Amino acid sequence: MPHEEMNEQQVAAYLHMDLREVSKLASRGQIPCRKVGGVFRFTKSDVDHWIERQMHELPAERLEKIEKGVRTHHGYDHEELLSELIPPGGVAAPLEAKTREAVLRRLVDLADAAERVYSREDLLREVRQREDLCSTGLLPGVAIPHPRHPAPYDIAESFVVVGLTPSGVPFGAEDGSLTRLFFLVCCKDELTHLHVLARLARILHEAKTIDEFLHAETPEELRESLVAHEHAVLGRKP
Repeated sequence: MPHEEMNEQQVAAYLHMDLREVSKLASRGQIPCRKVGGVFRFTKSDVDHWIERQMHELPAERLEKIEKGVRTHHGYDHEELLSELIPPGGVAAPLEAKTREAVLRRLVDLADAAERVYSREDLLREVRQREDLCSTGLLPGVAIPHPRHPAPYDIAESFVVVGLTPSGVPFGAEDGSLTRLFFLVCCKDELTHLHVLARLARILHEAKTIDEFLHAETPEELRESLVAHEHAVLGRKP
């Protein structure tokens, strides 16, 4: 429920944060909220977008706690997200694209070819609008484009498709750097969306992991590397 209302205690549990830290952030206007009758109130979708913008700066242990909090809040029991959500043919290495627009089109085409998309043009428009609002190129060399809100009517099921371009693409990263690795995340509901973003943030937390992905030479090599690193963050053997 994207417009679910939450109080301070619920936000603290959701994000696995100390209640005092949530109160401090709210009183300083550092987390989206409003005051009603002297009490801070939060809208879950606003909290989700706020966390999305913070993820690339958070330590691994905080990311794990956020993911755990999201899973508990929603009763979500899927653990191996990438292996479940990347469809056959959902990895392109190389992804032949030299502009932001070309990257988005090629990623949506991958999902369309994998029969995950009902309305290709509508989904492309929503992903493009999200990038126009603020670039999803938050990590060095990596971007995670997605619609601003879940797309239940544009897609057949939640999915992640992955593209690795031969050379860097200007994608609006804050530091002006170029981007090569792209994860298009499209989910039918909020609970899957934030869970996937938290999992990706955990996997991509180490620069050496990103470097390994950037050096993949085939789709199979990139997929296997992604799944292996997901197993690693879950504390499992490949």
